[in-house]
Amino acid sequence: MSVRLKVSTMGSGKQLVFLHGWGVNSGVWQPLINILKDEFCITTIDLPGYGLNHQQLPIPYNLQNVAKTVAEHIPANCILIGWSLGGLVAQQIANAYPEKLKQLVLICSSPKFSKSADWPGIEPKVLDFFTQQLELNFSKTLERFLAIQAVGSVNARQDAKTIKQAVQPYPPPSSVALAAGLDMLQSIDLREQFKILSIPCQMFLGRLDTLVPDKVVPVVRQLNSKVTIEIITGASHAPFISNTESFAKRLVKALV
Repeated sequence: MSVRLKVSTMGSGKQLVFLHGWGVNSGVWQPLINILKDEFCITTIDLPGYGLNHQQLPIPYNLQNVAKTVAEHIPANCILIGWSLGGLVAQQIANAYPEKLKQLVLICSSPKFSKSADWPGIEPKVLDFFTQQLELNFSKTLERFLAIQAVGSVNARQDAKTIKQAVQPYPPPSSVALAAGLDMLQSIDLREQFKILSIPCQMFLGRLDTLVPDKVVPVVRQLNSKVTIEIITGASHAPFISNTESFAKRLVKALV
């Protein structure tokens, strides 16, 4: 059965669709939207189980079903922009439904998040810790993860506060979506699909990001030499929060 999602669209012009990361919602995009809204048609979609769609859960809740559900709600010929976990969903959509997209933009996201012998990424023990803590203290775990996303930024405390304030007006996420999202970050590996990506792809990485380190650049380029990668100095995991104006300019310049 199809899952219906609430979608927000504003403005006119080139179609941009934004997908947020784990534990948050579309509120995180508001600082960026304030800059871009007069120039583009912007669609934001809360992932199933998050924000305005916190009660909408595909069964089983996995990457394929989340991507299929989101893909049913995006406009044709759009530029799909995914941050962190939202970038995994965006990559899956690009793999399964390339005809829907004009361009893929990944912000602090990659085909694989968990660190392994041949891939720099998040230490598996960090993800294990959050999985364990999620069952013990739902709200505290979310708060800790928000803090990690700002680590490395010059204004880390303020960035974490900005993210928290941006997402607070929305309903809290589903525990099912949160647990499944952590499992995705731990287990999903889209490297083989990334090799044969058929649409233009732009990656933005934060030089100070501890979750998707810039050490992934050479291995990403080995997978797909056509992907354009830009490193943002002074930014951590949420450059559109810590470096909003400069990131907006970089994003606009990179759009095809």
